[in-house]
Amino acid sequence: MKATHPVFCTIVPPHVLDKLAQADDPVLAGPARRTLEADAAQRTHRRLTTVLGARPAASATADGKPHRTVHDAQHRQVLPGVKVRGEGEEPGQDATVNRAYAGLGATFELLLKGFARDSVDGNGLPLVASVHYGENYGNAFWDGEQMVFGDGDEIFRDFTLPVDVIAHELAHGLTQYTANLTYFGQPGALNESVSDVFGSLVKQYVNDQTADRADWLIGAGLLTDRVTGVALRSMKAPGTAYDDDVLGKDPQPAKMEDYVRTGRDNGGVHINSGIPNHAFYLLATDLGGKAWERAGRIWYDTLTGGSLEVDASFADFARATVAAARARFGDGEEHEALLKAWSLVGVPTG
Repeated sequence: MKATHPVFCTIVPPHVLDKLAQADDPVLAGPARRTLEADAAQRTHRRLTTVLGARPAASATADGKPHRTVHDAQHRQVLPGVKVRGEGEEPGQDATVNRAYAGLGATFELLLKGFARDSVDGNGLPLVASVHYGENYGNAFWDGEQMVFGDGDEIFRDFTLPVDVIAHELAHGLTQYTANLTYFGQPGALNESVSDVFGSLVKQYVNDQTADRADWLIGAGLLTDRVTGVALRSMKAPGTAYDDDVLGKDPQPAKMEDYVRTGRDNGGVHINSGIPNHAFYLLATDLGGKAWERAGRIWYDTLTGGSLEVDASFADFARATVAAARARFGDGEEHEALLKAWSLVGVPTG
């Protein structure tokens, strides 16, 4: 396993919060600015802990069972907060706590049953989450050690509502402990895309959906009625998740010909992730059935196979998926569907 370099990864892209922070309505702009400030503080903290060393992780027990702990940050920005639910304890009155606990469990279950992996590190790593973070905090993040969820504001609902948001952030831990993709440019977009893929797979697993019945939306139900949109991102049709007077239009491309070159958002990691996202959607729907059984298996094998460099490009990742598909399934329909998917989004596999 590669040495891990924890990064600070959020579900809501900075460009969305930037738009909100510039809104004329202070009800919208105020929470967005506070969220941006909180995110900036967490990024600084993450850089410091990367240099100085993170606090020791809770001891892992590779016993094939989840070890979950949920804390209440009590609207402060001090982590982890007050412990409110541990593994095996009965649900309480706080629905946010219960959803976080259940979402951690669903992600753990798919990793174990679908991929024979014991937690995100493969060695029973305890899953820690904090809810009720900050005041009107409009985001959720993985900080390299744990999950954190805000309660939302006028634009975003409670971030524990969509199970794929929970799984998305936890999947950043999966990437951290495997391919450890650098969080910038194309490897950063792959990092984000892998989290979208596994977030969507967990949602489909929870709902017992086949690929053709899934909505392939990331964060459906997260946006309030004030927003003209259905989700944060669409894997089926990147660039169509929202088109709003305040948020602007979803900027995600679906093909390499529309790749966005920018210095913002760590080189567009939340924007250009639409390209590998769409490739996965095309593969999964072409193969049919439960997406985690074949398409998801190829992505998992690619992530954990050890062939990816931390600065892998889209083409590097695509070639690695082809090798992974051939190793697991031979030169059958999985291989052909994969070549077709990458070709349709304009990423070479040769």
